[in-house]
Amino acid sequence: MARRSSPEVNAGSMADIAFLLLIFFLVTTTIETDSGISRKLPPIEEQEEDVIIKQKNIFTVLLNGKDQILVEDELMKLEDIRAAAIEFLDNGGGKGEDACDYCKGKGDPSSSDNPDKAIVSLKNERETSYAAYISVQNELVAAYTHLRNVRAEELYGESYSEMLKNYRDVNWPGNKQKLKEKINNLRSDYPQKLSEVQ
Repeated sequence: MARRSSPEVNAGSMADIAFLLLIFFLVTTTIETDSGISRKLPPIEEQEEDVIIKQKNIFTVLLNGKDQILVEDELMKLEDIRAAAIEFLDNGGGKGEDACDYCKGKGDPSSSDNPDKAIVSLKNERETSYAAYISVQNELVAAYTHLRNVRAEELYGESYSEMLKNYRDVNWPGNKQKLKEKINNLRSDYPQKLSEVQ
């Protein structure tokens, strides 16, 4: 009786298949990247004269090493910062040239003149925890967003946040140029002047 040879598996193309699978997975896999905090430094401007800022136009927020928050030299809870910042930014206490015709604040002459002159100064100590620092910063940025949302509803019938979402959406069917003009208009009404002091 003749011996049959055992069948062999042709492994010559195995390397090709493994290589093709490797390329397939490399091409189709998405890699998540951390974008971090999106902050842009202001452009360098050649100014020959010093800008004089009135103390009443500066909203001072101090975060100490024990994560306690001092706003205008008064101890404040994290959840109260946004309301205090909104009240300061939307005060509209200016007269004449510094008057704000769209501000809905109290018009206190001892507080900010208008949103364009108002500056939020955030200062933290080295011992401050990163979580507390980011939380305070988020509340301050949320104050600007709230005011822009209110102004957008008043002018355009939709929120600033919705406009930003639509502008970033690649498939949004509207006119992006007009939308960008509206967003820039809202940003000029409530410019984000957040100064971080070391």
